[in-house]
Amino acid sequence: MGGASNSMDLSNGPDRKCLATGEVQPKHGLVRFVVGPDGQVVADIMGKLPGRGVYVTAEREALEVAVKKKLFSRGFKTQVTMPDGLVDEVERQILRRLVELLSLARKSGAAVGGYEKVKDWLSKEEAQVLIQAIDGSGRGKSKLSTPHLGSYIGCLTADELGMAFGRETVIHAALSSGGLSKRVVEEAQRLQGMRKTVGGNGRTEGYKS
Repeated sequence: MGGASNSMDLSNGPDRKCLATGEVQPKHGLVRFVVGPDGQVVADIMGKLPGRGVYVTAEREALEVAVKKKLFSRGFKTQVTMPDGLVDEVERQILRRLVELLSLARKSGAAVGGYEKVKDWLSKEEAQVLIQAIDGSGRGKSKLSTPHLGSYIGCLTADELGMAFGRETVIHAALSSGGLSKRVVEEAQRLQGMRKTVGGNGRTEGYKS
C-alpha cells in the first residue's frame, strides 16, 4: 500500500531509477517492466502497459544482474516469476520496435537506403543520422561520414536494415532531422546497449573519410 511513495517509483518525472545500478537517468535509456496478471514479469518496451513499473538500464549486463539477483521481486515488493530468456526477449522487442520506426521513417520520406542515396543526402546536408550495417564492408562504410553534429547508428545487421527498407539487405541508410529520427536514435541506443557483445563498439561518431 505504501509503495507509491517509494523513491523507485518516479512515474511523475522524466527520469527513472535503475533497479540494477541505482542510477537515475532519462527514461529513454531504460526498459520498463510491469507484472502481468499471472505474477510474471513483462517487458514494456513501449512504456504504455498499465500498472506500476520498475526500470532497468537498457544494457545486457544490467538486465542479467536484475534477473540473477532477483531484483524484480524487491522492486515490485512482491514475489514475481521470471519468464525464460527475458533478456534475449527484451533485445528482440527493442529490435522489432527499431525496425518499425525505421520503416515508418522510410514511408514518410524521412529515411533513405542505399549508398548513392545516402551519399547524396549527406552532400546536400539533408541527413541528420547515418546508419551502417554491422556486417557491411569496413572499406565501403569508411567512405561516408556522420553528419556534422549528427548521430551514427551501427548496431543493426544488413538483414535487419533490409527489413526496415523492404529489401533483402541494406548496408547504408540515412535519416533526416525530426521527431521520428530522435526516437530512432534513442531506440538504437537501447539496442546497442543490449548488443555490446555483438558487433563491436558502435561507432557513435561515425566513420570519417
